[in-house]
Amino acid sequence: MPAAIEFVRPAGLTDRAPYAYAAVVGPGRTVFTAGACPLDAAGTTVAVGDVAGQARQVVANLVTARAAAGAGLPDVVRTTVYVASTERADLVTAWDVVRAAFGDHDAPSTLLGVTVLGYPDQLVEVEAVAVLPAEPSHAG
Repeated sequence: MPAAIEFVRPAGLTDRAPYAYAAVVGPGRTVFTAGACPLDAAGTTVAVGDVAGQARQVVANLVTARAAAGAGLPDVVRTTVYVASTERADLVTAWDVVRAAFGDHDAPSTLLGVTVLGYPDQLVEVEAVAVLPAEPSHAG
């Protein structure tokens, strides 16, 4: 069961943004993941030159890392999406793939175009922060 997350969408800010502007969470355990990269299990960059293909691999890797930490996409309270491009269309392409994976769970997010990312031929990376419910007390 995910921790209680309240997404905040202030009336004074545009409702055209496809995400909440803030997230409020109660007591719980915070899960931070390293930036998910478009690497396969052998460590090779996949979908070279394909922003959407890399974004799909990034989301799959994010799901795998989060699951290992006991979290799922519904537990995410914030993401940062990095795209190595100066073309807004590339940013939108990556964003569309990431947003589709989250469905109606519109956690606050930042989308950035950057000069270069860490792995050869890497175009996309996503960081995420999640909150899990607090572990039950075993005090007796």
